[in-house]
Amino acid sequence: MRFKSTRDKAVHLTSAEAIKIGISRDGGLFVPENFPSVSVTDLATMCKMSYQERAQYVLSLFLTDYTEDELAGYCAKAYADEKWGGSETTPVVRIDDTMSICELWHGPTCAFKDVALQMLPHLLTGAMRKTGEDKTVVILVATSGDTGKAALDGFCDVDGTKIIVFYPENGVSSMQKLQMTTQSGKNVYVAAINGNFDNAQTGVKEIFSDREFEQLMAKSGHVFSSANSINFGRLVPQVVYYFSSYCDLVERGELKLGDKVNFTVPTGNFGNILAGYYAKRMGLPVNKLICASNKNNILTDFIKTGVYDRNRDFYMTASPSMDILISSNLERLLYTLSDEDDKLVASYMNELKEKGVYTVTGAIREKIAESFACGFCDDDETKAIIGKTYGEHKYVCDTHTAVAVGVYEKYRRETGDTTKTVIMSTASPFKFCKDVLEGLNVTEEMGDFERLEKLESFGVKAPASLATLREKEVRFSEVFDKSDMRSAVKEFLKI
Repeated sequence: MRFKSTRDKAVHLTSAEAIKIGISRDGGLFVPENFPSVSVTDLATMCKMSYQERAQYVLSLFLTDYTEDELAGYCAKAYADEKWGGSETTPVVRIDDTMSICELWHGPTCAFKDVALQMLPHLLTGAMRKTGEDKTVVILVATSGDTGKAALDGFCDVDGTKIIVFYPENGVSSMQKLQMTTQSGKNVYVAAINGNFDNAQTGVKEIFSDREFEQLMAKSGHVFSSANSINFGRLVPQVVYYFSSYCDLVERGELKLGDKVNFTVPTGNFGNILAGYYAKRMGLPVNKLICASNKNNILTDFIKTGVYDRNRDFYMTASPSMDILISSNLERLLYTLSDEDDKLVASYMNELKEKGVYTVTGAIREKIAESFACGFCDDDETKAIIGKTYGEHKYVCDTHTAVAVGVYEKYRRETGDTTKTVIMSTASPFKFCKDVLEGLNVTEEMGDFERLEKLESFGVKAPASLATLREKEVRFSEVFDKSDMRSAVKEFLKI
């Protein structure tokens, strides 16, 4: 399997080369040259596998320059039972006759990003060895909350690596901020920026594409890579849980092998739902991928109209990990749906950069409609869904999962579609205690850890990794303007 750039398909790299670099020199994202095929017979075999075995199987289809033994070892370490609270890894919980929730947040940092970011350090350090790279790899991350902590945890004190995380100062929950700013490790650095996630993400991309800065890094013995979902090594582990949740439903007798299923995905940067699309292209029987947005509903508008327009108000919401107006992974979908028209994709991305808007062709819009549905919920709706879901099913959603539940319920009412549907639950409710409690009609003022204890009274157990944050010292408190991000990198690396 070789990998191409979405903006220049003449680029051909191995998976190790693509994972090491993270993003193509032309600014494009790496995509596989084809989609491996998974048959119904293959699915039947996967149904009898553990999560680790399913992960190894899916990864081996894309990462063909890694050996089976390497991937087996990586999967055993990344998805060890003790890291995930048991052997299920991403358990599927039945809610009603058509809706189940796949909990992706049982890993070390209580967010779905752990699925990929417990794996990526193994893939990246393996890639460095395979490509003969002897420099220290510097992981540069922009986060809207969850990626940052998951990346910090995954790369903490990993030999041959350093990691720098930028987050929007007022754009993450207090619990997310504490998770990052108390991070241990000699090779980690965390800084806030004035602005929103899009500012942080744009700043990171600009650093990646700065050739002069790249040369300075090389002279000092460093090389950049990414842990954001622009790195294919982040994306491919996410494909696994679509297959795994399907297999779990089959094993429980809730689906017959070959029956179609819907997935509803709370979506900001588009990587999570794109992984579902990749699974569909590989042969997973998917009916609709339902894209759930919050008040920053740029993706809802795009799917409905074919116009991507970031020239709009930006809202800070109760689901901050989705507070994004530049959905990077959408570029990968456009590349596939345009029949790999790299020049067209490059023109769209240039229009987005220069004008803040682009409009896709009618053919692409029709293809989007074949696979995707969409909707959004504002904060009031989100909190109402939290209360409703608890009242009817005694299930406590976080704010992002609640957006997906709300969008799915609207979709089900409007379409009458009773296809079995899996909601991809992206975070523990304890990461967003204040807003979750408000959804449960608890509005009195209290501290972060008092809220944690209060939420436990609703029959859910706080993850130990969050409950023990009160004992940790804040290590990182610096705040920078976007224009000073390069200086922050230089200062940390002492170059």
